Amino acid sequence: MSERPGDAPSEQVAAEIAAVAGLLTRRLRYTSTDAGLTASQRSALVRINDDGPATTAALARAEHIRPQSMRMTLGVLEEQGLIERTPDPTDGRQSVVSATDHGRAVLAGVRAAKQTWLSKVIAEELDADERRTLAQAAALLRRLTEK
Repeated sequence: MSERPGDAPSEQVAAEIAAVAGLLTRRLRYTSTDAGLTASQRSALVRINDDGPATTAALARAEHIRPQSMRMTLGVLEEQGLIERTPDPTDGRQSVVSATDHGRAVLAGVRAAKQTWLSKVIAEELDADERRTLAQAAALLRRLTEK
C-alpha cells in the first residue's frame, strides 16, 4: 500500500507504536505481581505454559539464548515449583520441562492482574467510540504481528 498526501509516514507510525507498546508493557509489568520472576524466567514460563512441554535446547532456541543460560533459568523455575522435568520419551539423555499446576496458577494470577487493570482503565477513560477504535487498532496490531 502506498501512502497518500496527508497520511502519517509509516516510519512515524511505527516509531509511535513501538514507543507506546513499550510504555504499555512496562505499565502492565508494574501492575501485576510477577511472583518474583525475572523477565527471562517469566518469558520461559509463559512459553512452556503456552507452547507446551519442551526440551532445554528447544526453549533456548525459541528464546534466542544459550542452552547454559536456559538451564539456569529452568533451575530457578524448578526450585520454585513452577515447572517439572520428565524424561524425553524419544531421547533418554534429555528431559522435557512442563508447567506445574502451581506454575499455571502463578501465570493466571499475573495475567488476571494485568487484564483487570487494563479493563478498568479502558472502562474509566474511554467512551464507546474510543473503545471501538481501540478494538480495531488491536485487530490491526495483531495482523501486523502475524507477518
